[in-house]
Amino acid sequence: MYAIIETGGKQYKVQEGDVLYIEKLAAGEGESVTFDRVLAVSKGDGLVTGTPVVAGASVTAKIEKHGRGKKIIVYKYKPKKNYRRKQGHRQPYTKVTIEKIQG
Repeated sequence: MYAIIETGGKQYKVQEGDVLYIEKLAAGEGESVTFDRVLAVSKGDGLVTGTPVVAGASVTAKIEKHGRGKKIIVYKYKPKKNYRRKQGHRQPYTKVTIEKIQG
């Protein structure tokens, strides 16, 4: 059984026991979080898709940790004009483990 969920503006295909790195959530480490935006659920008899979400479906996950990704460098310049801007960025993430799919 698997489900397709939407969180942080992205869609993920998840199964029970999967570990995901998603956009940072406001909940603390060790807490459970429920994803209500379930776009599709695969059951034994077939696939149930929502319009846009499946009614009554939810995915429960446990937050393992929060962190920040690898640094990327944003460098802008204009040739021959002495214009240079260097900026770094580290995207925050939340590591979650999928516990239960209902639907």
